[in-house]
Amino acid sequence: MGDISKDINSKFANNKIKALLNIIYTANWISSIQNEFFKPFGISPQQFNILRILRGGGKPLKVQTIKERMIERAPNATRLMDKLCDKGLINRLPCPEDRRVVHIEITASGLQLLKDIDANYKNDLLDKLTDKEAEILSDLLDKIR
Repeated sequence: MGDISKDINSKFANNKIKALLNIIYTANWISSIQNEFFKPFGISPQQFNILRILRGGGKPLKVQTIKERMIERAPNATRLMDKLCDKGLINRLPCPEDRRVVHIEITASGLQLLKDIDANYKNDLLDKLTDKEAEILSDLLDKIR
């Protein structure tokens, strides 16, 4: 079992500091694993999140709606969407009523990529936790926010 004190060879002034650093350390660990997983698919975890939002939306969504639903509120969401558009995974649809508004739709290629990712995705990062422990962890993280 991991122990942050040993992993980073450090002692902590108190348990709250240890917990905060453990959250940051673990978030970075998860991020690293996700980056490696998505690399063969040619997208980032943030781009994957955008594609999932579009698939779940079931219809074209405003850029602002996508930004609001993102797990990681990326200020570079427009740039992320530019890259997805260049790859043919999404399309931009200008709004005829208001030219300042742009809707984004996922393409057939984007949906196929999500199917390929879903087929290879292993949700095993939390395998060492019971369902009850996962619920408690989620509740504690909600409480922090």
